[in-house]
Amino acid sequence: MFQILRSPNFPTDFPVKKKMTSVDDSELNFSVTPAESGERIDIFLSRKDVFVTRSQVKRAVEKGQVLVTGIEVKPGYRLKNGDMIRVHTKEPEELDLAPEEIPLNIIYEDAHILVVNKPHGMVVHPAAGNRSGTLVNALLFHCGDLSGIGGVKRPGIVHRLDKNTSGLMVVAKSDKAHIGLAEQFKAHLVKKIYRVLVHGNMKGEEGTIDLSIGRHPVDRKKMSTSSRRGKESLTHWSVEERYHVVTLLSVRIETGRTHQIRVHLNAIGHPVVGDAVYGNSKRTIEMIRNTIQQVVLKKIRRQALHSSELCFSHPVTGNHMEFSSPLPDDMAQVCAELRASVR
Repeated sequence: MFQILRSPNFPTDFPVKKKMTSVDDSELNFSVTPAESGERIDIFLSRKDVFVTRSQVKRAVEKGQVLVTGIEVKPGYRLKNGDMIRVHTKEPEELDLAPEEIPLNIIYEDAHILVVNKPHGMVVHPAAGNRSGTLVNALLFHCGDLSGIGGVKRPGIVHRLDKNTSGLMVVAKSDKAHIGLAEQFKAHLVKKIYRVLVHGNMKGEEGTIDLSIGRHPVDRKKMSTSSRRGKESLTHWSVEERYHVVTLLSVRIETGRTHQIRVHLNAIGHPVVGDAVYGNSKRTIEMIRNTIQQVVLKKIRRQALHSSELCFSHPVTGNHMEFSSPLPDDMAQVCAELRASVR
């Protein structure tokens, strides 16, 4: 089920800054005003509609695609009044991935965006070892006209879900939609709510986890709240149901750090059920004394995490978009059996 509503709390039109001049499709020119003097060039360009992220700006500057009065500069260069900036943009690389006829649960689509209910087990975009069967492969078959801003392997992808996390995702079909959605994610204007099963009986009915997250100091494939270079991360949780040894939570995240929910919940001693990376869920299940609940929980073959609600402003029309997705069958069945076991 989903709703499309209009809300005064959301802006009616997300601003897309105009390019000052355009020589051709691959070259843009800007003139620095007195008010912009002293600003870092990477911050300056991130405010324009040339690149979506600061990291893309940095890469372009480092590759020499950005010239200031004809000279290459560093990302930290401070602009001067009257500086002439020339940006050489590149068309998205030719995608070498084959469209694949993979069924998709699309719950909304128009000319600019698409909202899909991703199943667990599906990788979002291609990477080493996952060149096919991804959401991108499926989208290329279904659409064929995705935004190119995401690059050669991530066309249309504005945000992502882990392979074994299910639920709602919004995809950009046009560059304008991609820019508008990226701005909303950057400004934390997108409301994302997840439902998750965690080990243990949570204390209290609701709370907030305010712990920075960064790369794990030892295992570089994992994230951690112990990183020296962690970024601010906020996770709000509330209890939906209690099953003695397991709790069903509704979780809202204000930031979108990698593995945020899984890392935060594990940090407070309540790892996600079925999570093979954080919290050693398999061992925790084996320690449960109630053999019925132990058998039930072993049916979860992935982290029990589902993106259940997604709210944002349409990047082109400004309409408030609100979508919801019920628990998938595997999580719903486990909840039902756990509920019966505690009666």
